[in-house]
Amino acid sequence: FYCYVNSLDTSLFQFCICHQYFSRSNSFGTMLTITVPPSYGYVIIGAGILPVVTSLYLGSQVMAARKKFNVEYPNCYAVPKYHDHADEFNRVQRGHQNYLENIGGYTIMTLIGGLKHPISCAVGSVLY
Repeated sequence: FYCYVNSLDTSLFQFCICHQYFSRSNSFGTMLTITVPPSYGYVIIGAGILPVVTSLYLGSQVMAARKKFNVEYPNCYAVPKYHDHADEFNRVQRGHQNYLENIGGYTIMTLIGGLKHPISCAVGSVLY
């Protein structure tokens, strides 16, 4: 496997990933070309950096709720009738957990969709 970057013009890059397989004739195999639009950097920011910042923010909210509602580790959730205000803590924890469960698929779809519609995907990432 090898990869090279071919500059077509000043605003467009083309990434080519080539795979050479050896047969009796040593012929050249398949080639995959992915054309990245010039505004794809916004998609990288929206799908790569903003989810980390959001996750850190939501995680800090869970830590603050742990202290406020006295829910100690290793409990992931508060137990009703054992912890006072269990429902309030569980709402905060569930919000963070729901985000973590869904961000992986959203990130992958955004990175792929951004190849065709980079501005829409970047704005969608900010709104998400």
